[in-house]
Amino acid sequence: MAVAETLAERLGSPRRTHPPERGLYLWLAPDGLSLCQAAGPAMCMRAEFVSGVQGYRSARQRHQHEAVVRACGITRGHCPWVVDATAGLGRDAFVLASAGARVTLLERSPVVHALLTDGLQRATAAGAGERTGRMHAHAVDAVDWLTGAAGDISPAVVYLDPMYSGRRRGAAGKELALLQALLTDTTDEPALLARARAVATQRVVVKRHRHAAPLADQPPDYHLPGRSTRFDVYRTRNA
Repeated sequence: MAVAETLAERLGSPRRTHPPERGLYLWLAPDGLSLCQAAGPAMCMRAEFVSGVQGYRSARQRHQHEAVVRACGITRGHCPWVVDATAGLGRDAFVLASAGARVTLLERSPVVHALLTDGLQRATAAGAGERTGRMHAHAVDAVDWLTGAAGDISPAVVYLDPMYSGRRRGAAGKELALLQALLTDTTDEPALLARARAVATQRVVVKRHRHAAPLADQPPDYHLPGRSTRFDVYRTRNA
């Protein structure tokens, strides 16, 4: 109860003992924090790292072969500092951390940040502390954070995964719909990409739908294609 009251106070939201009849709400249960939709249709989602699809992805122990790892330039002998500037539920960041990178996660939505923090805490308790220990989440606007990053504190890689409206199947499509309903304001994509390219010392990596135009119509230096997504890589002037 104390945890629920603290969370409600931090988010500036009233605490209730029963779900509402409509709209989105956060549900805190003994097994974790979930974002739920009351109707049309009813559904819930939460940050998962060691169970479900993400748990299977992690259990394969093939992190070095993941496209996002290769796009960020991570190898067994080179584990750069990565800033995930659009952290969301942190799934790609967890893969990067599993590959050995230190990852700073930036998430401007306080609700999504709360879900992310809850997921990291549960993953740590479940035995993934070595990986989650390399992940540090901040509730902050990415452009503001990147504006303050310079010189010796500049990250090697900035990773961007702006939410796009492309069709996704199954659970991924439902989760995307929930996030789109929650996050009504849009990201200033040109400003975000410009700041990322000015700050990163090695590269900026942008995750896009396979058929989507480049972010902010800025062509990358090269890209790594996949079945449904691709990773656009921008070499920076600091490299």
